Amino acid sequence: MTTKTRAIVLSTRWCKACGICIEFCPQGVFGAEPVTGIVRVERPEACTGCRQCELLCPDFVISVEEGET
Repeated sequence: MTTKTRAIVLSTRWCKACGICIEFCPQGVFGAEPVTGIVRVERPEACTGCRQCELLCPDFVISVEEGET
């Protein structure tokens, strides 16, 4: 039996702390660093793989990689 896995990869060097990913993620996967506002993954297990974060990020900071185990 195979299981789908997801990894959310962030290129935080490019993040401008706009908050779009935090605002539009339907599962509340993302949060922000308190001082810098840079995005971080707070609830990776909640990710459903909808890829809204990838599609809406203006700086191409986020990618969702899927695999099987």
